[in-house]
Amino acid sequence: MTSTDDGSYEGFTAEERAAMKDHAREMKTAARRRSNADKAAEAERDVLAKIAEMADSDRVMAERVHAVVVAAAPALAPKLWYGMPAYALDGKVVCFFQSAEKFKARYATLGFSDLAQLDEGTMWAAGFALTEVTAEVEERIGALVKRAVG
Repeated sequence: MTSTDDGSYEGFTAEERAAMKDHAREMKTAARRRSNADKAAEAERDVLAKIAEMADSDRVMAERVHAVVVAAAPALAPKLWYGMPAYALDGKVVCFFQSAEKFKARYATLGFSDLAQLDEGTMWAAGFALTEVTAEVEERIGALVKRAVG
């Protein structure tokens, strides 16, 4: 949501409204699917299709993040969440990839929900900026995802 300098409310940005529409569409699509196996297979196809639509720099990072997440935590199920790739445990999102292009940011983001078990004392990171996914970054993502699912 955005606000003006005087504190008045201007509403959601176009990007936020688009993400909410994506989420509503995802929920309707998921409700129409029959079996759990069908739902899981279709959800992964949806994620891969969304990744394929991304701009080159985001697509390359999203492909690598996807590969690392599914290898590091096979219990996580890929699904779309607000139009972005996400990975859920028992239907609840644990982590997600957010492209730079969609929200006009200078970097992509790997984020974790409050379900992720990343707690470190009284403060810890719940999101990480990504400008490139190197072998070192892949290792870090894999370790974070494993830790997130416990």
